Amino acid sequence: MKFSQVIATAILLIASAGQALAQTQPPLTTPADYALIMDYRTGEILYEKKARTPTAPASMSKLMTVAIVFERLKNGSLQLTDKFDVSEKAWREREGSSMWVRVGDSIPVLDLLRGIIVQSGNDACIVVAENISGSEEAFVQLMNQKAHEWGLNDSTFGNPHGKPDPNHKMSMRDLAMLTRKVISEYGEYYALFAEKEFTWEKIRQSNRNPILDMVEGADGLKTGHTEESGYGLVGSAVQNGERRIVVVNGLSSERERATESARLMRLAFNDFSTKTFFEPGDIVGEAEVFKGKEPGVPLIAREPVKLILHRSLIDEAKATIVYEGPVAAPIKENQQIGYLRVEAPGGPAREYALYAGRSVKETGIWGKIGLAAKKLLAKPSDEATETASAN
Repeated sequence: MKFSQVIATAILLIASAGQALAQTQPPLTTPADYALIMDYRTGEILYEKKARTPTAPASMSKLMTVAIVFERLKNGSLQLTDKFDVSEKAWREREGSSMWVRVGDSIPVLDLLRGIIVQSGNDACIVVAENISGSEEAFVQLMNQKAHEWGLNDSTFGNPHGKPDPNHKMSMRDLAMLTRKVISEYGEYYALFAEKEFTWEKIRQSNRNPILDMVEGADGLKTGHTEESGYGLVGSAVQNGERRIVVVNGLSSERERATESARLMRLAFNDFSTKTFFEPGDIVGEAEVFKGKEPGVPLIAREPVKLILHRSLIDEAKATIVYEGPVAAPIKENQQIGYLRVEAPGGPAREYALYAGRSVKETGIWGKIGLAAKKLLAKPSDEATETASAN
């Protein structure tokens, strides 16, 4: 007889039995209207505040324009040395931040990227848009197409630079996902985000990203500000081999953006801990075996079982072994038996496949006769107890 079985005692492997999961968010607060902390390696959201709500992203959305250029550089359809021509429309785009391009100039792609990333030039974005797609409008269509392809489901674009537009919205989650894509897929160009200054037309401008000088290991990415959006920042840093991404928006001033972004980035490393519960090859538990020469088979994990949690919540994680059993023999070594479900406050459950740690042969004829006899002689109350324990 088979039934769905959950070994509840496996919870003791990670947490104290019966401990309530009362909190669903780390004990953090922020004056930002929107905020998110993400672990780069796993993509786990460690903290969020209205992070899935589309809002005006201002110049933080220039990351999308940059990502499209990076994609073309990577696939070989564009080179850093290629030159883009400056139109009169691009030259006139000087309201707000500007690279100070001149009509008729031919500017290398590398310098235009610096003009967008370091100087936040709206004019440089128009130059890129027109030269890649033929017009700003066509480039905006490409931005929306790429948003769909890349799973940025809370994003719509109305221009390539982030100036106020009712159709121009991004969520903090989408900005973090885009950041993760830029770092992981276009890492050879990522160092541009850490450049502290860039000079064009004899005008030297400093990188607007304040955490580059305020947080250890900070190496990107982009700030943004309009009256509609408030002050925002997408930032990333590496410490002790771990990378975190922080996104904020809706802060009240340039000063508050700097201090709050730096504070959240420090908390992202200092207050969140990576806990490894099982390494590949570790025995996680045991599954009951039916008609086998052994009563049980050890279950092993093939990948690390890790959680990243706020230190105050790390003891509230729990794990449960789930399998359909008892598992009928014969069982082959490395045969998948079930999975380990790991649950933690504030996040979805994660599942890790579990495999047989050794082979278990089927019992011989006399063993089967013994099992049959045991079944016949079992008291009704014994069978009822067995069934109840599986529910």
